Amino acid sequence: MSTDLCFSTAVELARRIRTREVSVTEVVQAHLAQIERVNPKVNAVVTLTADRALAEAREKDAALARGEAAGPLFGLPVAHKDLVPTRGIRTTYGSPIYRDNVPEQDALLVERLRAGGAITFGKTNTPEFGAGSQTFNEVFGRTLNPYDLTKTCGGSSGGAAVALACGMVPIADGSDTGGSLRNPASFCNVVGLRGAVGRVPPWPTDAPWGTLHVPGPMARTVSDVALMLSVMAGPDPRSPVAIAQSGDCFRGELGRDFKGVRIGWSRDLGGLPVDRRVTKVLDAHRGTFAALGCRVEDGEPDFADARQVFQVQRALSFAARYGPLLARHRHQMKDTVIWNTEEGLKLTAREIGEAEVQRARLYHRVREFMERHEFLLIPAAQVPPFDVTTPYPTEINGAQLPTYIDWMRVCSDITVTGLPAISVPAGFTEDGLPVGLQIVGRHQDEWGVLQIAHAFEEATGFHRRRPTVAG
Repeated sequence: MSTDLCFSTAVELARRIRTREVSVTEVVQAHLAQIERVNPKVNAVVTLTADRALAEAREKDAALARGEAAGPLFGLPVAHKDLVPTRGIRTTYGSPIYRDNVPEQDALLVERLRAGGAITFGKTNTPEFGAGSQTFNEVFGRTLNPYDLTKTCGGSSGGAAVALACGMVPIADGSDTGGSLRNPASFCNVVGLRGAVGRVPPWPTDAPWGTLHVPGPMARTVSDVALMLSVMAGPDPRSPVAIAQSGDCFRGELGRDFKGVRIGWSRDLGGLPVDRRVTKVLDAHRGTFAALGCRVEDGEPDFADARQVFQVQRALSFAARYGPLLARHRHQMKDTVIWNTEEGLKLTAREIGEAEVQRARLYHRVREFMERHEFLLIPAAQVPPFDVTTPYPTEINGAQLPTYIDWMRVCSDITVTGLPAISVPAGFTEDGLPVGLQIVGRHQDEWGVLQIAHAFEEATGFHRRRPTVAG
């Protein structure tokens, strides 16, 4: 019964709670037992609020008995990434500087998930300040890949991905700048959606007009991600970039006929190094989309200057956010955060201005391609999960990578376009490591992305494979 509850989809679990086939308390107890059993092996959940969650579960059962169940996520456990402020719950950002930080306010996405009926379980591990797609920090240590405990789970939403893969929670939030929702989803055989800028409004933030960093949903299935997005999305006056559309639009049926839909198929986004093991897994799925009725065509937009745009804008954001910290706490910050912040502090007005112009040109090249193709299909990560003691890959297929974020260009290049993108399970390497497929959609078309990802998921079923460590 316990394992059944822990690996039910969020959609099914919410239905069973509403129909009183199972109590909220039983659901919470089952997931807490799973955390107690599995988390010591993988280190995904770093702050657990068990007593609070159980008390809230009992309150929700009482409300259910009165016929007062409210919210599409009613009774579902959720864990929040340790970058997300949670009122009264420790939030460290993976940094020794904030080891004992307890915020006095919730983030907007926490407010919305709670209003949707979800129960907070605690916090999931993340690299220091979310920097780098490998989850380790000086506060909590490393989070391990549940499919191979010697490998990384990716990042920066690594703890969230592992908690989902291991049945510790049915839904989890994350965030994405250069791939932090898509990369760990790929590495852990779950689903992560980077929505359009403003789809899930960021708050609180010191950069409310920012266009690189977005919060977003993670789950084990596309339908569960859509359900979660329906609660997280929607306008808010605290966010000037918020899209003025209710999240309710993501609560419909995902089924769709894809006959004749043109998609662009790119193995390497125009020449990026991609590990041959990843390519081998993804190559097998060109036929999957053809069988769905799609017109599959080789090609991708011209992504010239995408790397430069991302590097400049990321460095600029680091300088603004961490420059003051660097002056006071340099000895407590990891080397990549220091480097990225100092790169930002060195930028000139000319470099920043040129990056803006390059981004505008890139956007229109991609827009023209996407007017001819409804979707672009590419790898979600350029490598499979690697050794957990390696901070980041420095080469792929013999090609040297100059910085700690270059191995994730297949995601960061997409980031600068502002287009929605999802990572969906696409199979395993010969040694059993997960590989994700990244599906990129048109401007603000998360619904279309969710629909085709759902069709692919239904056709392949890779999401059903659990890690042995989870039982």
